[in-house]
Amino acid sequence: MTENECEKLHLTQDLCWPGGRRIAVVFNLAYEMWSPGVTSGVGPMGNMLADGLFDPNADSYGRYNATHGIPRLVSILERHDIPATLMTSGLVAEAFPERLRAYAERGHDIVGHGMAQNMVFPTLSTQDALHSVTRTTELIEAAIGQRPAGWISPRVTSSTEIQEILLAQGYAWHADVLDGDHPYVQQFREGNILAIPMSVEFNDLPHAMRFGRTPGQFVDLVKEALAGIQAQPPETIILDIFAHGHCYGRPAAAWAIDEIAKICRNDKSIWLTTRSEISTHLARLGECAA
Repeated sequence: MTENECEKLHLTQDLCWPGGRRIAVVFNLAYEMWSPGVTSGVGPMGNMLADGLFDPNADSYGRYNATHGIPRLVSILERHDIPATLMTSGLVAEAFPERLRAYAERGHDIVGHGMAQNMVFPTLSTQDALHSVTRTTELIEAAIGQRPAGWISPRVTSSTEIQEILLAQGYAWHADVLDGDHPYVQQFREGNILAIPMSVEFNDLPHAMRFGRTPGQFVDLVKEALAGIQAQPPETIILDIFAHGHCYGRPAAAWAIDEIAKICRNDKSIWLTTRSEISTHLARLGECAA
């Protein structure tokens, strides 16, 4: 292997989740902030100001995420006794450490998500990328009292170079891959890290902002998919539900996450889980030993 290359070790094909279940559902809440002077790339007006002008409308829209949207979404999942995967910006951990610690103490999975949502890895120098990983990790650890086990990059976008940095920082898993249904082990020269692929069908941001669909259609999309999957020959999969605090964290849309949570909670064939729990489950099976 050359530098930053890795080999993939695929897991057994007869994988099952606890209790013999086949469908794992993960609720991913994007707990995000942007660097000072940078705004969310989307806004309610639909037309960002041109020529790089600072857009106070988009800035205010994005700030809603950490202050109002995520607390509402977390409370919804807690009503259904569902653990949230909180994809957490380092800036969030720095600004709201006590709240983040409370979420961790209540059993939610606090996941590294980069220093700021605008810091997408392909746009960063190697040094800035390293700083994003190390500083985010430090801030989350300071807030919750332990290092996060997992990482999901802004835009779910990284490279084997970044993934090797995550390995060096002690991460057990990352989800910056879309190339499979089952987790697999990435083998680097210095050790192994578990890659747990994301599914992309249920994401509030493109659903609302790109396609202009309603919260009701979001619920229907999940209901129809579950019915269709369960009518097929059984296979073991992970389904991801994404909600951003500044998008579906608002009252007019958050009810859709409540409805989806209710549907999933009432279906006993579904394992409501987090990627850290998936990583632990595989380790118990001896599937991803270092």
